[in-house]
Amino acid sequence: MGLSALSMASCSESFLDVESKTQSTTENFYQTADDAYIALIGCYDGWQCTVSNGPTFSMQETAMTLADECYGGLGVGDAPNSQVLDRFDINCDNSQQNIFDNLWKFYYRAIYRCNMLINNMSDNEDTQVKSYVAQAKAIRAILYFDLGRMFGNVPLVLTAEEGQNNPAQAEPKAVFAQVVADLNAAIECISDADNKKATTFADDAFTNDGWISKYACEAMLARVYLFYNGFYGQEPTGCTKQNAIDALEDVINNGGYSLVSDFKDLWPATAALTPTDANPIDYSPLDNTTYKRGNSETVLAMKFNYTADYNGNNDGNRTIVMVGPRTGGNLAYPIGQGWGGCTVNPLLVSELGGDSRKCSVLDIASDLGSAWTQEKTDDIRDYTGYYNKKYTPLSKYDALGNLVSALEGIMAGDFQISQCQDYVLIRYADVLLMHSELTGTADGLNQVQSRAGAATTAYSEDALRQERKLEFAFEGIRYWDLLRYGLDYAADQIEKSFTDVKLKNSDNLPSFSRENFLAKKGLLQIPGNQITISGGTLKQNPGW
Repeated sequence: MGLSALSMASCSESFLDVESKTQSTTENFYQTADDAYIALIGCYDGWQCTVSNGPTFSMQETAMTLADECYGGLGVGDAPNSQVLDRFDINCDNSQQNIFDNLWKFYYRAIYRCNMLINNMSDNEDTQVKSYVAQAKAIRAILYFDLGRMFGNVPLVLTAEEGQNNPAQAEPKAVFAQVVADLNAAIECISDADNKKATTFADDAFTNDGWISKYACEAMLARVYLFYNGFYGQEPTGCTKQNAIDALEDVINNGGYSLVSDFKDLWPATAALTPTDANPIDYSPLDNTTYKRGNSETVLAMKFNYTADYNGNNDGNRTIVMVGPRTGGNLAYPIGQGWGGCTVNPLLVSELGGDSRKCSVLDIASDLGSAWTQEKTDDIRDYTGYYNKKYTPLSKYDALGNLVSALEGIMAGDFQISQCQDYVLIRYADVLLMHSELTGTADGLNQVQSRAGAATTAYSEDALRQERKLEFAFEGIRYWDLLRYGLDYAADQIEKSFTDVKLKNSDNLPSFSRENFLAKKGLLQIPGNQITISGGTLKQNPGW
């Protein structure tokens, strides 16, 4: 009888309903500032995973491929999925119905993490917690801004529960309104103390590097305003032109940012492979403390590291390898091997001319010389002789396979997953040029021109557009600028990049068709898998 009673007691609801002493759950986790901090790191990690987890095309590689600055590239034996994007033509490879399936998943996983923190801790009155929640809102805003620009109508999921029910696509107006609302909330609540602020945010750039500040949110707000207003022809809900100007002026007047004096010092490969009379090739900028940390021009960066492995720990910049020169082995130190994506348009190289920003381009003939052979060019689709030097893979070995001590500590792992160079998503140069554009004044424009060694000009729309083209080449900005300048303008520029350039190893593929581009309105293919599993809730974008 006693055993029977014990058995009945052991099966009672109250006996089973015991809080775990070893595992965190939704019910016991979101309680303290430490919990919020851990959850916030998960949000940053989810955002990073949109690149480090190796989606077929990251947002950055996609933007470079779509614009007139680059071509699809990659190997002649690879599936021409990059050409589907570059030409806006599924006829390059009709099997490519899921180009963005992984990217879509990674974005919504990151959004889920942000939603969990926001939903569970928004009512917490602790100042530190409010700041952590605000940063999660900023990350969610960036994620939805990317999705909105790429796909137009996307599901707007703001709670964990919504994500379980195949939500319908929201109109862009609603998506961008949420982006603006999240950025405004972040601007209001991200605390200076949380970002370890010194006199200004930029004064302590080494410490603050990678954290999203209110100044980064203000700069992003202006970028959102310019894109939405240009592409959709109206102001986004919650942000007027004056709001955008005021946000930029706070960054300019109070952020403490400034242009780095020498443009080439902003990226490791441009710093190391820009010869001077005194030092033909200077490798010293590759030192970890010189380029890995923030500087006075970095307003927002996505962080990466070299500690990735093949056991699920991904934190390297995978896109850099995708767009590096296709070598099949080591080249000339410090340039490492890549897969040959995003070959550079020679017309852009000509436009850079004697401008100091020509260091943005990796010129195979002059930068690599005898380390490059004709045999390698035969393996590259859309080959032009030029690659992107701002974001190119580094190697810890020289051409003879010897370990180079300068890179031993920051290139510790496999070259494919351990590229630790960060993506700088917003530079102070962009703050200055956006301010000039919104105010119709030349000061910011002239500051950027002067740094490049170019002649200063009076403000004009054409001068502003040209400056942005040269300044931000290969930074994932150009395509979105083209769209906001107008679809016909964008079609003209991309068409010119094909009609005026002879590409190597591409004769069997369709070329760019402005009709294809205009039919798609510049938007991208929603993954077929996502449409299928939605049960028809998701609708494909026109033209795809």
